Amino acid sequence: MSDTTIRMYGADWCGDCRRTKHQLDGLGVAYEYIDVAADEAAAQEAQRIAGRQNIPVVVYPDGSHHVEPSNPELQAKLEELALV
Repeated sequence: MSDTTIRMYGADWCGDCRRTKHQLDGLGVAYEYIDVAADEAAAQEAQRIAGRQNIPVVVYPDGSHHVEPSNPELQAKLEELALV
């Protein structure tokens, strides 16, 4: 993972995950998608990061993260990191 890549833990059945993926894709932001439904270890890692079971969990290059970010929250963080 490069120092500008975002990790997104999510699942295809999750509406908030689909919304977040759509926003990232629409902005042309590079990210690594990690399917927690297909990978139990990834699900546990997402829960460890978030402190709860909610998804999506978006981990930013600066080490911070959001759990279930709104579109404005995600946009603001991407702008702060100069990724958009």
